[in-house]
Amino acid sequence: MKETELRQLLNDLTLDEKIGQLVQLPGYFQNAGAVTGPAADMGLTEEDLRLAGSYLSIIGAEKIRKLQTEFMARHPHHIPLLFMADIINGYRTVFPIPLAQGCTFDPELVKQGAAIAAREAAAAGIHVTFSPMADLVWDARWGRVMESTGEDPYLNAQMAAAMVRGYQGDSLEEKGRIAACLKHFAGYGAAEGGRDYNTAELSVRTLREDHLPAYQAAVDAGCEVVMASFNTLDRIPSAANEWLLKEVLRKEMGFKGMVISDWNALEELLAHGIAADQKEAAFIALRAGVDMDMTSPIYIRNLKKLVEEGKVPEQWINESAWRVLRLKNRLGLFERPFRDADEGEEKAVLLSDGHRQAARECAEKSFVLLKNEDQMLPIRGDEAAFIGPYVDHPYLNGAWSIFADDQDTVTVRAALARHPRTRNVPTAPGCPISDPDQPVLGFQQPVAPDSCDPEEALKEAVDLAKKADKVVLCLGEHRECTGEAASRGDITLPKCQLRLLDEIARANKNIAVVLFGGRPLDIRPLKEKAKAILAAWLPGSEGGNAVVRTLLGESDPSGRLSMCFPWCVGQLPVHYNHLNTGRPFRGDYHAARFGSKYQDIPNEPLYPFGFGLSYTGFAYSSVKLSADSMTKKQRITASVTVTNTGSREGTETVQLYLHDLAASVARPVRQLKGFRKVKLEPGESREVAFVISEDMLRLYDLSMRFVSEPGEFEVFIGPDSATDNRARFTLLDEAR
Repeated sequence: MKETELRQLLNDLTLDEKIGQLVQLPGYFQNAGAVTGPAADMGLTEEDLRLAGSYLSIIGAEKIRKLQTEFMARHPHHIPLLFMADIINGYRTVFPIPLAQGCTFDPELVKQGAAIAAREAAAAGIHVTFSPMADLVWDARWGRVMESTGEDPYLNAQMAAAMVRGYQGDSLEEKGRIAACLKHFAGYGAAEGGRDYNTAELSVRTLREDHLPAYQAAVDAGCEVVMASFNTLDRIPSAANEWLLKEVLRKEMGFKGMVISDWNALEELLAHGIAADQKEAAFIALRAGVDMDMTSPIYIRNLKKLVEEGKVPEQWINESAWRVLRLKNRLGLFERPFRDADEGEEKAVLLSDGHRQAARECAEKSFVLLKNEDQMLPIRGDEAAFIGPYVDHPYLNGAWSIFADDQDTVTVRAALARHPRTRNVPTAPGCPISDPDQPVLGFQQPVAPDSCDPEEALKEAVDLAKKADKVVLCLGEHRECTGEAASRGDITLPKCQLRLLDEIARANKNIAVVLFGGRPLDIRPLKEKAKAILAAWLPGSEGGNAVVRTLLGESDPSGRLSMCFPWCVGQLPVHYNHLNTGRPFRGDYHAARFGSKYQDIPNEPLYPFGFGLSYTGFAYSSVKLSADSMTKKQRITASVTVTNTGSREGTETVQLYLHDLAASVARPVRQLKGFRKVKLEPGESREVAFVISEDMLRLYDLSMRFVSEPGEFEVFIGPDSATDNRARFTLLDEAR
């Protein structure tokens, strides 16, 4: 539809019809036209259901085509519905959780995964996905770290942009594309205490330098929708924050699309204490710039009254309705209301061989080898016993894989049985996946406890361990212990799993742990007792196959941590790019009582950001600079030579970090500014170069200008954020 026609359509709508466009109803209201159950509880009328602009979490081509047909026939202007859903790391073919995808350090691979998710979701009738989540995460207690790509602004920006491009392609009119919704704007990952839905207290500099870059990258990539976050920022909930949504998002960042609230967030303005009643909540949210109300009755029950009372200009409603209609038009819904919803296509693309292969490749490249003492890995296959609750559990998908079927997931045990080198290896659960006295709260439904007898399972496992040359222990937290509303104050493994580790270690010292889960955990006992640790996260549909291939050496682990593993929960929040403080600790606990440190634990995490081993080894030359100074218009090339020192091919992720030694405001000890993945044969060397430009040196100065300041800078190039391989250069003061 041409813009002039769309404008005319908007002008032809009644006030009720325009308000209806601003409303998203939950999927269980899908019997549109009949007010029953929850719809009646919300005080909705048949007219409200008839005029709604969007439905949430309805899937399936047949169902969506039927509902769209019925809805458009009832709507006075036959306006189609928007169908939205959480397609976070795959639809039916599930990829690794986003935190694991961050560990690939491979934006193109992440883009491919998003494109596959879009293809499957589009065939099932979905128009918009609530992804990517670009929230920066520094606290592993927060359950939603699984949905972020990590702790670093630069890496998150690369991944957020890649996901948007994967979902949307070059044009939303392409077959198999869906619109991306950036979330959660803004600062949701900084929830105090790692507790979901909690307050975020961020300085303006921290917000702008650390949190906003990934959101900006998604906006620049063309995301069509932005979701306002639950949290308060500067004590104002995001859905009520006019400065955040209008000044920052629209004016500064240049976002032109639609803003949607999170689930029931407008109703929650009352609980936040900034709205006395629903009517005031509706006024505050619309004024702030929230175009669509997700699942609450706030807009649908109050906006018309506010207009009639003269408290809300109808122009506010026109502006929001226009953005909703514009999105529908950009999706082509007026000409093709079903878009790509097609039962035949649905059957053809869901879990296709090509999609499974891509999911397996992504999983393999997301695995992070944290430890490999005495070359414990890879294994031959027949030498090992596989023990642990994750050997045969299908819980390899993230908590947000709500449209996947666990029966489609390849478990470790199933993969072992399929592989010719492992089909006869012995397996045993060893213990339940969770402690019997600690019930797991399910994301969608209660989680049934494991049926195995703990004592019998432990005895069987120990007997197997005594007979085997090596033991592969498949451990980890339950997938429902991560995700939304899954914050934890204790991020150790369940007691039953730690007991299993202790007993197996007594029976066999040759232990390799495959660690599953949705967050970095406190794994000191594993580091102490296991010779090898492979972080496999929640790897998705092909997780079992990816794990077995990696353990056998058919795939070399090349993942690098996108979020550090803390030494213990007492360090949290912890991240590599911290400020130095006025009393930095130099490492001598006896001579530095008054340094910034803990008395009982290290400052450093157990494993730092960017860390990861390989089945081969790599050596770095010293950093070479093309010049020791530069003006703002010039550039410097920093390079190293990387050599594969091992006996097999491997991929190294070479990382560039910069540090401003003296500035008008305190600067992080280092910041990631680039990375390159290089594949090297045994003995092969290759030069890896990075170009440093003035824009990489900018900061928000004392006057909150985003500028670079003359002075000395350090360049670090190495395998992770703890590298000491450095050189210095000077940014010249051109005014002298």
